Amino acid sequence: MTSAIQVVTTLSTKADAEKLAQALVERRLAACVQVSGPVASCYRWQGAIETAEEWVCTIKTRQDLYPQLEAALRELHPYQTPEILALPVVAGLEDYLHWLEQETRQP
Repeated sequence: MTSAIQVVTTLSTKADAEKLAQALVERRLAACVQVSGPVASCYRWQGAIETAEEWVCTIKTRQDLYPQLEAALRELHPYQTPEILALPVVAGLEDYLHWLEQETRQP
């Protein structure tokens, strides 16, 4: 197990996803944010089944930064109740994990 985690969130536009990615990397809350999509989402919201096109942000960060990352996502995210899911990284290339660690440290 490493101290690295991946956090997933979705946004309704590519522009919003790219703006969020930029902000998280600038704040050093993420070493990297991959923007993927569009994806088709089907979910229940306020009693109705909805479908939407969304863009997925996969955020690479450290577990100890999760509280600050979640706060930033809640601040910057346009959704009322955004998807914010943290997944552990159980193993990875040592050089990549070192890079992730360095890029999420304040200079």
